[in-house]
Parts: sequence; structure tokens; C-alpha cells
Amino acid sequence: MRRIGIDVGGTNTDAVLIEDGKVVRAVKAPTSEDVTTGILDSLKSLGSTGVVGTKRIDGVMIGTTHFINAVVQRRHLTKVAALRLGMPASASLPPFCDWPEDLAALVRGGVWMVEGGHEYDGRPFMPLDEAAVTKAAQEMKAAGLRAVGISSIFSPLDPSHERRAAELVLAVIPDAAITCSSDLGRIGLLERENAGLLNAALADLSRDTIAAFEKAILTSGLAAPLFITQNDGTVAEARQARRLPVYSFASGATNSMRGAAYLSGLSDAMVIDVGGTTTDVGQLKLGFPREANSVVKVGGVRTLFRMPDLMSIGLGGGSHVVLDPLKVGPLSVGYRLLKEGIAFGGSQLTTTDIAVASGVLQLGDRKKVAHLDAAVCTRVFAESARLAEEAIDRMKTEAGDVPLIAVGGGAFLIPEKLAGVSQVIHVEHGDCANAVGAAIAQVSGECDQIFKDMTRVEAIAAARNIANDRAVASGADRASLQTIESEDMPLAYLPGNSVRVRVRVVGDVAAAA
Repeated sequence: MRRIGIDVGGTNTDAVLIEDGKVVRAVKAPTSEDVTTGILDSLKSLGSTGVVGTKRIDGVMIGTTHFINAVVQRRHLTKVAALRLGMPASASLPPFCDWPEDLAALVRGGVWMVEGGHEYDGRPFMPLDEAAVTKAAQEMKAAGLRAVGISSIFSPLDPSHERRAAELVLAVIPDAAITCSSDLGRIGLLERENAGLLNAALADLSRDTIAAFEKAILTSGLAAPLFITQNDGTVAEARQARRLPVYSFASGATNSMRGAAYLSGLSDAMVIDVGGTTTDVGQLKLGFPREANSVVKVGGVRTLFRMPDLMSIGLGGGSHVVLDPLKVGPLSVGYRLLKEGIAFGGSQLTTTDIAVASGVLQLGDRKKVAHLDAAVCTRVFAESARLAEEAIDRMKTEAGDVPLIAVGGGAFLIPEKLAGVSQVIHVEHGDCANAVGAAIAQVSGECDQIFKDMTRVEAIAAARNIANDRAVASGADRASLQTIESEDMPLAYLPGNSVRVRVRVVGDVAAAA
């Protein structure tokens, strides 16, 4: 098995070639402004060494910040038609009602609310008003809207109204990019709807970005399938990722955690990923990141779908350093480190300059930072360690000391001893752990919904079948699927012996036909 993993960070684009479970070659280059150029350059760099050679590449796995950056930076977003099935209820809280106004102004193309939806126990709340849906679709078409987000009350229990509404919209707008909220979210109308609307807003960017990735792979002479990394530590085939781009949110840090587990051989540990701009702290459970179990804000929008439980702080290899009074971060020179850092001829003091002055790193020109004495370096390293200790302590779920895997290009900021940590583990190729995590990723499928009129065993089996089907649709080999998470909760307030079941499965990437 030969795979190429690429991860695009805010500062560097990393690429690795993994063959038979071993890292054969790793390259690191500054992230280009258009991102795609950096990916092409990293593929060329891998190829120029001769290690790619003429052997078949089984897959190229890319982790991208394109989509989360678009939301945070309010760029490259598409106007969206919001169609909610739930009248006469829910009228007082229309779609976009809790969005930051600047983002809503960019994305809100129009709001249509019609009768439909289901009760909390799965019974129809109101019959779907198909005529109203068709009329709404005609108005969307007249307004020039092609991205549509459809949400329905309690659709995770029964998505039939959303599915039917999608059919009616496509009959009027055949080229519409439709997102059904039941494909993304969990119980909780506004948060699930928000995730669907964000996904719909990324429809054009997703199409163009993934097409550019595919072109970069072809230009590099690689006849390999493309996979995009997801935020649960797995990958999805490019076609599926194009349809659901929000699942790539926060995938970079997740890749690093998976890479840390793979490189260290530990499946249960804390992970600290120190990049050029930020540091992410999370916890590995069975080799996968612990998942956030609450509402997550993305660009100021409340969402409720799978996201890793991470804490990010402004500490990295490019962090600004102020000596009096002492302050490290949160500002960073980012990918401009090689131009703005003092050791490279610039004028901004960074943590990398401190590491060069102390002899920890052999980069740039040490003479340019000779004025930084040992006492200054010690103070900066101590402050960096304090910031890391605080973040680790806030993310721990147990009182005792825990092992910590330190990865990322800025891992030189993590000392060998930290309070609350039993052992600090620095691994080979740790500076490219994110690309390693992308390269070794499996494919996942998830089901989180309520089943009724079933025994507990039948409900779990039904959920597992749904999760398996979703994994296969994302590019997994069905024979390799295994369950990594399964939980069920009886719901006493619902009739019909109702039980909420959440199942997550993972499997190997299916071989190309």
C-alpha cells in the first residue's frame, strides 16, 4: 500500500509518502496564498526525489483549510436559499436568526418556510405541503439561487420530508446543489439547520477546490484516487467530500492526532500539536480524537455535528515574542516566518528566533540573534511551557498524570517535563504528523438517530447497518468495517419503546476498480 498524505496548514504545507506502513519521505514547504500551488509544489518535491517512482500510488489524501477559512474570513461563499419544513411551528425563529449579521448578509439568499416535519416520536407533525415547496423552488429559480439548504423538524428521526422536498426542488432547478440537514446533524433544529446552510454556502467553493486538487494530481502525473480528510480522523472519497464540505472543518488538527497515534504506537494519550500559528490540544481514545459532545461555533454560527474536542491557543513557531513585559503570542508571522523572523533577516522577534539563539534549532543565521542571552531564552521557553500546561490541564479528563505526544513544526517549544504529564513523547517525523495522519486515514460512517418499536439489539443493528452503508458510500471496503463507537440511550418520555442509538464505524479505503 502506497499513499501520499498532504496537509495544508496556515504556515506550512506538509506531504509524506507512506509505503507498507513506513514513512519513506516527508517534505515541508511554506503554504502558498492560493493553497493549491503549495499542494502542487509538494507533490513535485516528492516526485523529484525519485521515491514516488513508477510504482502505483493507491491514494492521495489531502487535508485542507479552504472551507473553514472561507467561513471565518467571510470569503468565497455562495448565496443560499433556506427551505424549512415545520410550519406553523418554528415561525418565530426563522433560518439565519442567530447568525452574525455580516455572515448572514453574505449567505442569506432567501427564506421559505412551509408546512411539514415530524414530532419528537417520529409521527408526522404536518403533511408536507408539496405545492408550497414547488412554489418556493420557482421563486428560488427566479432569484437565481442554485444552492439550497433544506431542514425539517426532527428530520434525523424521519428524513422523508426533506428527501421529498429535495426531489421537488430538483424538478424545478435541475442543477441545484442541495443539502439536507438530516445528512449532517443531530437532534436540535437550529444548530442542525445552521450546519446545512453553511454546507450549502460552500457548494461552489467545494466544487472548484476539489476540481483544482484533482487537476494538481493529474498535472503531477499521478493516476491515483483523491480523498479529503474529515474532522473525525478519517477520509471521504472526493465526490462525497464535495457534497459535504463542512465535514472537513478542523480536520488538520485531527490529522495530527491520528498521525501522533500512528507514529508513537499509543492509542490513548494527550496530544499537543504545535504549528506555526496555533497549538491544538486534544485527547486520543482508541487512536481517534475524543469528539465534542456539545454545540460548536464555526465562524460565530452555532452548529451541532461531529467535531473533535480540541482547545486551540495562540502559540506556535511563528508566535510574536514581546520581552518587556514578557508575552508570547497570540499574534504570529505565520507563513511569512522566513521573511519576517530576525534569524532570517526580518525585524519581528519570534519563538523560532529564541530557539535558534539557544541552539535548539539550526535555522537561519544564528549571528542575527546573538544578542538574545540564555536568560531571555529560558524565560520565553518557560512562558511557552506554562501556556501549554494550562491548555493540557483544561483538556484532561482524569486527575492523574497522563502521557503526552508532542508533534508539529513548533514542538521544540514543549519541554521534556510538564506539570500533570507523566511522559512527553517526541516522535520521528512528528513535524509532519498531520500529513502522516492524512495518509494512514480510514473511512468512517456514522448514525445517530432515534429508533422505536424495536428491541435494543434490533435498534443497534439497524444503526450499525446505516453507518456501514454511509461508510461504503464514502469509499470504504465493506469487508473491513469495524465498530469503534456504540452507545444507546432509552428515551422514557417517548412512546413505542424508543431508544437513541449512536454508532460509528471505520474501514479501509476500498481498492480501485
